[in-house]
Amino acid sequence: MAPLEAVTPRVGVIVVAAGNGTRLAMASPKAFVEVAGHTLLELSLQSVWGMLEPAQVVIVAPQTHLDQAHEIGLRSAGFLPELVAVVAGGATRHASVEAGLAALDPSISVVLVHDSARALTPSSVFDAVIAAVDATGEGIVPALPVVDSIKRVDPSGEILGLVDRTDLAATQTPQGFPRALLDSAYETADHAEFTDDAAVFAAAGHRVHVIDGDSLAFKVTTAWDLNRAHHILHERAVASANTPEATVSRVGIGVDVHAFGEKDNLWLAGLHWPGEKELSGHSDGDAVAHALCDALLAAAGLGDIGGIFGTSDPKFANARGELFVRETVRLLAVAGFEPVHASVQIIGNRPKFAPRRREAETLLSSWVGVPVSLSATTTDGLGFTGRGEGIAALATALVRQNTPGIPPRR
Repeated sequence: MAPLEAVTPRVGVIVVAAGNGTRLAMASPKAFVEVAGHTLLELSLQSVWGMLEPAQVVIVAPQTHLDQAHEIGLRSAGFLPELVAVVAGGATRHASVEAGLAALDPSISVVLVHDSARALTPSSVFDAVIAAVDATGEGIVPALPVVDSIKRVDPSGEILGLVDRTDLAATQTPQGFPRALLDSAYETADHAEFTDDAAVFAAAGHRVHVIDGDSLAFKVTTAWDLNRAHHILHERAVASANTPEATVSRVGIGVDVHAFGEKDNLWLAGLHWPGEKELSGHSDGDAVAHALCDALLAAAGLGDIGGIFGTSDPKFANARGELFVRETVRLLAVAGFEPVHASVQIIGNRPKFAPRRREAETLLSSWVGVPVSLSATTTDGLGFTGRGEGIAALATALVRQNTPGIPPRR
């Protein structure tokens, strides 16, 4: 895996999450209703971050839930917070999308608009929409053929006739467009209540094409839809639990060594140790946190901390161990793993670790999301640690594969 670098995406995804969801009869707006322990917005973002191409993500949320949307967006983005923006939605969907368009960076040339209510839409649908926009230079909408018999009825409910369904399609999201054409379409729209972005695009005289949609891209509108989403995720979990792969666990080992520096500014096991000499290094030199990262990455087959974060990237100068550990856990989740347990042994003469061991274990466990046990030992005066020249840390981590369809614990 390559080191993290600055990303300048050409694709922007506007996630519309500003609806109130009155038909769900929930206390929270629809995007913040939970299924399988995660909000619909979180599940939607899982699909966005699973795309083959990096993208700027603009979340359009209710004014009352901007802080929660911002927290969810940053958590999902991990070490790329610059790719996430959150804006307040308008009184209509049209106004909400306009707000999202205004927040896109100048680098964006392809725009996808996605309803957070279609939370289970596979990442492959996003990729297919982008590819089709690139190929045609026009609007692209995923859709499914209409399979039910469609009737025209009058206000009293009397059937007036049959509608030929061969020319009908049920459209979904994300819908994709060249950014310049979509901007101009919204600028010239008469603010009629268009049902989707394809209608705004077509009203401006642009062509829209349909590609194959996915049955998982259904819209959560009613309690029945929410229940359906829950059962889909539950069935995936059950199916996974009955496969041999679901029981596979993997172990990784990590080692980190740092020499003492001159300043009294030691950070070790996530804690600050006043009066103790710091550990030299590009970041804060926290040998415990770094060894823990290496053990987790090794268990998942993702390389090591130096290969992923780099040893001289100015972005990580003086960075705390928490940043590296939390991002490592996120990378594991993307790769399909989650931690089960970790253990780190500190080797050195100082600081006196026992009085703060429980404090450090609690802190590191909160970063990883599972128990992390710590111990400390000396080398009876032998070697560089015995001479008081530095500290070594040896870490072991156990990870397991995630259940497909359900995001990892956070």
